[in-house]
Amino acid sequence: MLDSQQMPSSSESPSTPEPAATPLAPLILLFDGTCGLCDSAVSFILKHDAKKRFRFAPQQSPVARDLMARHGIDADTLDSMVLIEGDRAYIKSSAVLRIATELPEPWALGAMLVYVPSAWRDAAYDYIARHRKQWFKPRDACRTPTAEERERFLA
Repeated sequence: MLDSQQMPSSSESPSTPEPAATPLAPLILLFDGTCGLCDSAVSFILKHDAKKRFRFAPQQSPVARDLMARHGIDADTLDSMVLIEGDRAYIKSSAVLRIATELPEPWALGAMLVYVPSAWRDAAYDYIARHRKQWFKPRDACRTPTAEERERFLA
């Protein structure tokens, strides 16, 4: 049901244009370009991101290193994906949960894990990060985006 504030008043002209929607800022995902799990996550997000809000950069790239430095993240000791949204940077499980909120259901339901204490979530994240190279085949080089994906990757 529409709220009364959303309904046009009788004094409004029916041809009054709606104000233009403000475009949402992109979400920038910095990922380990040689990690098979990270590559799979990027492919998954590309497939399910209907709004095309996500942009991507391998952490090995100069643009990603610059973004991490601007956010006070030491790229040499980092063992996590990084999600940048405006002036905020998310790492570990917080990055994953923020990503989930932008995906359609049922994936967005994963964001309900925000109610699990972050220490527990990050412990699970760290466990997976420690074993990712055993469970997912590492890549020899960073992924090369397809022609359709290229606009979503930062140079």
